[in-house]
Amino acid sequence: MTYSIVARDAATGELGVAVQSHWFSVGSIVPWARPGVGAVATQAIAEVSYGPRALALLGEGADAGEALGRLVAEDPGASNRQVSVVDSSGAVAVHTGERCVRFAGHQLGDGFGCQANMMASDRVWPAMADAFAATPGRLAERLLAALDAGEAAGGDVRGRQSAGLLVVPADGDPWSTAVSLRIEDNPEPLRELRRLLVMQEAYSLAAEGERLTEEGRHGDAVERAIRSWELAPENPELRFWAGLAMAQAGMLEQGVEQVRVAIAAHPPWRELLGRLPPEWAPAAPAVLEALGTGEP
Repeated sequence: MTYSIVARDAATGELGVAVQSHWFSVGSIVPWARPGVGAVATQAIAEVSYGPRALALLGEGADAGEALGRLVAEDPGASNRQVSVVDSSGAVAVHTGERCVRFAGHQLGDGFGCQANMMASDRVWPAMADAFAATPGRLAERLLAALDAGEAAGGDVRGRQSAGLLVVPADGDPWSTAVSLRIEDNPEPLRELRRLLVMQEAYSLAAEGERLTEEGRHGDAVERAIRSWELAPENPELRFWAGLAMAQAGMLEQGVEQVRVAIAAHPPWRELLGRLPPEWAPAAPAVLEALGTGEP
């Protein structure tokens, strides 16, 4: 009752899953991934255990086909399931049970698999595959392009309600993620998922700017901070921290102006400015003094 894609980025080694459905909180059910191991989508009368169990088998050395084949063979409800697995080498395996509600099917490509069931048409999963293969850029963007194409081809026959996007790096701790976003209940889940992906990038830039400030690389920190709030100009927090980064880099007047705008949007930021410890925001006292005691 869902459509999804699993994929490995050959250039970066990232692994990911993206999914949309007319079912509440599909992102908490379908997508599973672990850095350097693989990614799994489990749907259609979903048996959630396929996710962690497939990843465990991949981690023990099984490839995608071996892991999925073993789990399907052990599952008395396999005829109702649709499950896809991609491993760290880019090998992909998909199972679409014969009792999945039509239109149901899957299509494999180089390092990815698209699968869907209970669709409005049988054009959904081929459209997803074509879009993923043709879209350049980051894995997260390519996964969303596949979902958009599936929706444009008819999508879930019941409509749309929730979505999820999970991308993990090529290596790292088991809990490491590059992108982990869920839309639980929304009339336009893919539109909201794209908005949150931009917001995540903005906050990632802000966090990188903070790290660079700690390292004394103030020029680089300002560049990251400015890019951050330019991605989300309506967000007063990102503007606030960008202003402090500017002030710390010697751009006091410009920094004060950005902080002033942030405070105008949400006045309690002024109170926070006075609470910040010096190790967090060395420029905060100078900005506060420059703001004066008047209204922002």
